[in-house]
Amino acid sequence: MPLISDPNLIVGIESAEDAGVYKLREDLAIVQTLDFFTPIVDDPYTFGQVAAANSLSDVYAMGGKPIVAMNIICFPIQKMDISILQEILKGGLQKLREAGVLLVGGHSVEDNELKYGLSVTGTVHPEKVVTNKGARIGDKLILTKPLGTGIINTAVKGGLADERSTAQSIECMITLNKKAAELMMEMEVHACTDITGFGLLGHACEMIEGEDVGMLIYSSAVPVLPGTEEFAAMGLIPGGTIRNRDFRLPMIERAAEISDERLLILFDAQTSGGLLISVPEQKASVLLKRLHQEGVNGAAIIGEVLEQPKGKIMIR
Repeated sequence: MPLISDPNLIVGIESAEDAGVYKLREDLAIVQTLDFFTPIVDDPYTFGQVAAANSLSDVYAMGGKPIVAMNIICFPIQKMDISILQEILKGGLQKLREAGVLLVGGHSVEDNELKYGLSVTGTVHPEKVVTNKGARIGDKLILTKPLGTGIINTAVKGGLADERSTAQSIECMITLNKKAAELMMEMEVHACTDITGFGLLGHACEMIEGEDVGMLIYSSAVPVLPGTEEFAAMGLIPGGTIRNRDFRLPMIERAAEISDERLLILFDAQTSGGLLISVPEQKASVLLKRLHQEGVNGAAIIGEVLEQPKGKIMIR
């Protein structure tokens, strides 16, 4: 589509960024994003929490601070009791309170399929915007949450997930990326994205696509939720995960010992996943220590940025 250009537009839709950024003045820009989806858990309140945390994440990934949000609601009023919607909105509002974000309105339509999410506006200094491009040779890659929510949610739908796996998956999805983003912005980082529907490798591919760098992922260092590997071995793989793999496989070079199941976990379509941060090598251990000290316990160094092979991700 022919796009409208504007000198104040810092980040638009030309690249696969997490949110848009528009400069209002020399020291202030707004960050805008929108996300909503169908339920992935049975409990309405929990669904509201997950959807809100997921919507806020894109602002955090850009280095921004979310300030206001608006509800997006599609609800089958003829088929579901209004109390279900009330619980969803309560869950979303709880996460907004935790994030220090004001709910200022929203819009609802009657729909045969329930959907919920938020449009979110945040602020950032124009010179401190973090994008998914800019990773530099020698950087270390930090992932702030474990993988596996897509696979575990598929196991839940099939009635095969145990209580521990289910509970830890939900806890992962409702956890805000707020603290991780704040700590990231305390030091120099070169690039960041949040891990959502395209999976770890899909979003990592976006970070190096068209750039003069490649990546190495330490497969054994990537944290995964309990039960993920067992469910993957059982074939409980979301359709989105398979599509991620098929689309990005030409950019992947894996060692012979990396199994098909492990590759699918690395491609697993996440909901409200963690941040993937490209940070200078000398700062990586400091940032990781701070993350652990502040309760981001799932954070781990999972790879590095390489000069060669350009535009490829090696998995070892």
